[in-house]
Amino acid sequence: MVIELNNPALRHARALLRDGKVVRDERDDWSEAAPSADDENSFIDENGWTEFSHWHLGIDKSENAETKQAYTFPFGDFDRVHRSGVISAESRAGQYDHTEIRDALRSLLDLIDDTD
Repeated sequence: MVIELNNPALRHARALLRDGKVVRDERDDWSEAAPSADDENSFIDENGWTEFSHWHLGIDKSENAETKQAYTFPFGDFDRVHRSGVISAESRAGQYDHTEIRDALRSLLDLIDDTD
């Protein structure tokens, strides 16, 4: 298992931030804001796996691209970037030595916080 930075997702997150699609919530809010498994399944059914992948900054290319196991480090609710999701993902990426992903998430957090 090698988790890599999902560059299309990073571009997607930056575009959302440019468009003002961001929730400036607190770290602990992610447990309530994160999409449920049912939300994920509905999103996949309506939008497909490629769009689902664009909401996760980590990708494991050894996994089937049409499974949830291929994607990690979510940062939003399929509509907006959540500051709490970025913080949570950054923390987990740092914990597991995914330095490139951690740094990308830090840059997103800086963009969110700089526009306050």
